[in-house]
Amino acid sequence: NGLDDLRNGIIRHVDDKSFGEDPLRVLRAAQFAARFGFIIAPETKKIMQKMDLSTLSSERIYGELQKAMLKSKKPSIFFEVLREVNQLDIWFPELKNLIGCEQNAFYHPEGDVWNHTMEVIDNAALVKNDTSNPEFFMMAALSHDLGKFLSCEIDSDGVAHSYQHEIIGIDEARRFVSRLTNNVAINKYVCDMVKNHMRPHVAFNNKSRIKRTNQMFDESINALDLIKLAFVDSSNRRNLAEVIDENKFLTDRLNIYVKRIIEPEVLGKDLIALGIKPGPVFSTILKEAHKKHLSFV
Repeated sequence: NGLDDLRNGIIRHVDDKSFGEDPLRVLRAAQFAARFGFIIAPETKKIMQKMDLSTLSSERIYGELQKAMLKSKKPSIFFEVLREVNQLDIWFPELKNLIGCEQNAFYHPEGDVWNHTMEVIDNAALVKNDTSNPEFFMMAALSHDLGKFLSCEIDSDGVAHSYQHEIIGIDEARRFVSRLTNNVAINKYVCDMVKNHMRPHVAFNNKSRIKRTNQMFDESINALDLIKLAFVDSSNRRNLAEVIDENKFLTDRLNIYVKRIIEPEVLGKDLIALGIKPGPVFSTILKEAHKKHLSFV
């Protein structure tokens, strides 16, 4: 009755023995569910719960993850399936830690950090093709709040806070990504985005000066992607008008930065023309000149 299952949107294994022979099928079933919006039959889930994923290579795991993240409209389904069949422990322990990790309900009506992360990656899937690298961007969205598990504190009023989670989360993100892939470029991008992802929110809330936002964009691995990450991080908050205002503020400031950065600035050749020889002082002068360049508006 396979055709009936296809028509009804059901993923069901064909044979108990053969299905259980390759544990990668746990992730394949999860990514099919995410990509096609199908549900997985209860009897198939029972087998998935018993399969050992520790024997799999990181390359095979990451291959299924890529498909779920890049080919589905709701990649959260992939992780929700793995959570349901209790298969997050071996390859995604940092994500499992987010389950039940509290947040400030005023800013996060969606609930714990797991729910927030799932909403963020679904939001990210909608804009990923407008970024410099959809794969890198999706991994950054998935990893952006991993530090909240280690930084969460509950104050005397019972309100959760995760101060400095973006800094604490850098090592968590590095460990998480390194387990899945040895791609140095992805790791560098994700760690940079995790480190900087709160800065756009702070800049908007404080109505930071142009000098400050210029510096923020200049220190980011990709300024436009950073704005996109800030947008998907905020999109499910109560005040949608504020989310739109924040995105406009950041976009306007990025335009100012782009115009500034293409203007002529002091370069090494200019210092050499003045008779300054390359060396430690040479580098210091260039760095200071660049800071002045960003400050001039």
